[in-house]
Amino acid sequence: MESAVKITRNIIYKNDLQLDLYSGKNSKGAVIDVHGGGWFHGDKSKDEDLATRLAQEGYLVIVPNYSLTPAGTYPSGREDILDSLEWLKNSEHQFDRNKIAVWGSSAGGNLSVEVGLLRGIPAISWSGIIDLEGFILETDGKAAETKADFDFAHMPSANINQGGRNDPFLRWCIYALIGNDRSLLKEATPLTRVSPSSGQMYLANSMDEFVPADGALKLQAALLNAGVPSTVQLVTGTKHAKGYMSHAIDASLNFLENIFNS
Repeated sequence: MESAVKITRNIIYKNDLQLDLYSGKNSKGAVIDVHGGGWFHGDKSKDEDLATRLAQEGYLVIVPNYSLTPAGTYPSGREDILDSLEWLKNSEHQFDRNKIAVWGSSAGGNLSVEVGLLRGIPAISWSGIIDLEGFILETDGKAAETKADFDFAHMPSANINQGGRNDPFLRWCIYALIGNDRSLLKEATPLTRVSPSSGQMYLANSMDEFVPADGALKLQAALLNAGVPSTVQLVTGTKHAKGYMSHAIDASLNFLENIFNS
């Protein structure tokens, strides 16, 4: 790993939205680290562990807050992360502007995929919620929408949603994202935005977890049809996102370095 990390907190990048910036040698490029939380909870502090590791590896890292439900329905969060990308490009910080990636977990993985698809930059998604429409249609009549009774504010990310499939809760998260408007399901599904100009992607998922792995496989198939390289890592068990961080971090870092150095 490279140098020690300087953390600058609570930088305003849009309206009242803030980001934290992690800086070291910044020799490898920059990463937008998008925290998870089902689009409804959490903030930039959730990803201090990952952001610190990325900065130690030589990346300039920003971790932005973004609009959360119920006020921040689709596409508010996505637009916020896109704006954080523009802030990063136009900032005074020194790094290679040709080497910017986006990296997120769970809902953050969804937003990272969205940015990669729309802006053509590399994206890394751990347990990204990708096939929103397909999941809702598959589970219609089989599960009601129920919010999980967890104390999210006091739980480490790696301890959340680690018990396997939870269709009612995932349905609740998706419905909150679309403001209970089913007519937005297709539009809110990233699969509809795959194009030949989309960025290369690394998609990790465990096989029996909270977020069905078939979303990552569907996205890979769509990227293949568009001529865009991708990698899917399937992890055994029920771990979700940062729950399998130790199994995915090295391969994810290698993926990014290979793209930036090709």
